[in-house]
Amino acid sequence: MSSLLDDAAKRASRYLDALPSRAVAPLPEAIARLQSLDEPLPEHPQAPDAILRRLDELGSPATSAMAGGRFFGFVIGGALPVTVAANWLATAWDQNAGGHGPAPGVAAFEHTALRWLLEILDLPRHAAGAFVTGATQANLCGLAAARHAVLKRAGWDVEADGLFGAPPITVIVSAEAHPTVIKALGVLGLGRSRVIRMGTDAQGRIRPEFLPPLAGPTILCLQAGNINTGAFDPFAVLCERAQAVGAWVHVDGAFGLWALAAPTLRHLCDGIDRADSWATDAHKWLNVPYDSGLAFVRDGEALRAAMSVTAAYLSPPGPRRVASDFTPELSRRARGVDVWSALSSLGRSGVAQMIERCCKHARRFARGLESAGYSILNDVVLNQVLVSFGDAAITRRVITELQAEGTCWCGVTEWQGQTAMRISVCSWATTDDDVELSLAAMLRIAARCGASA
Repeated sequence: MSSLLDDAAKRASRYLDALPSRAVAPLPEAIARLQSLDEPLPEHPQAPDAILRRLDELGSPATSAMAGGRFFGFVIGGALPVTVAANWLATAWDQNAGGHGPAPGVAAFEHTALRWLLEILDLPRHAAGAFVTGATQANLCGLAAARHAVLKRAGWDVEADGLFGAPPITVIVSAEAHPTVIKALGVLGLGRSRVIRMGTDAQGRIRPEFLPPLAGPTILCLQAGNINTGAFDPFAVLCERAQAVGAWVHVDGAFGLWALAAPTLRHLCDGIDRADSWATDAHKWLNVPYDSGLAFVRDGEALRAAMSVTAAYLSPPGPRRVASDFTPELSRRARGVDVWSALSSLGRSGVAQMIERCCKHARRFARGLESAGYSILNDVVLNQVLVSFGDAAITRRVITELQAEGTCWCGVTEWQGQTAMRISVCSWATTDDDVELSLAAMLRIAARCGASA
């Protein structure tokens, strides 16, 4: 075991050390070599060191350099070094983090991490928290708690009696709601198509004047950080109107919720603390390894009622928090250890600086592209930049050639009828040099493609 883990560490270190100098996208020949995995199941055991070597030789070259500083294709961060190491150690512990009794160590780390998260995000200190796989599950947790609460007020026990015959729930979402919110609503039986979609402004923010009259069990879903523009819904006015009639307000803050941790950005979230539940990702702006989502619910009993599980072999109820009573999973890895490690390493000021630095990089991209004559389609209020290089065909060609060239990686999106390249800056590893190298590549390739400036 010792020699195998040493070998894995050396291979991982070589991989990470090579990220700054390699192409961000995998080379075609590396992808072609993956065809060798289309093979029969081995009949007999194989040597672990040979398996690890093959994993490295085939897998490492076929990855995108998402852990490096020049991957801007999705809103994801690279894992901080301390969180990679902590993740390895926690994996070696191999603890089931579902309960305190058999795993008191990871339960203690997660308890502290949740308390720190509520502090750094300035959410209600009594709120319940849950470590889940990502924003999809975090949204599901928050909306499950919402479903429980609004139906309980109407005299219905949804966990016991289901939705058959239940009072109808009005669900209101933004026209720009992220697909994970819609997916969670579908899984919860609230419907993907029966929701009311509210109109938005040019940046994707809900327009409060479009909020319909509210009555009966109602859930209003808001957004902190539009996936394209980075914009924030007007929380204060919408929360006031919704909660005046007993509606539940849920916030999808997959990456935007982290603006609360940065003094220069906190104003974007004005009024967000008035919501009832919040969803975010730690594997985005906290830069911990995948998979790490977070759900917070003001009424912890609503979350517990929606998620709790009982069985004769499980620990009986007691004074200690039972983590599996707040998550969809009974068994899961100790994600909170990674989060605790990141927060311990960075501290409050380090988290703020990391977030503000990413936003500074985004503004630099926008200035450089705009000064070259290209159209920036959004107000760069956070870490998202949308740029058009002319018509849809030219813009797509620039993106395709940029991805193939390898200096950096950006994706394509459609924003209010226009095709755009989306630049998402979310990694601790991105430096000023990474930005300048990437910007130069963008301008060089745009010119070569005949983009209109």
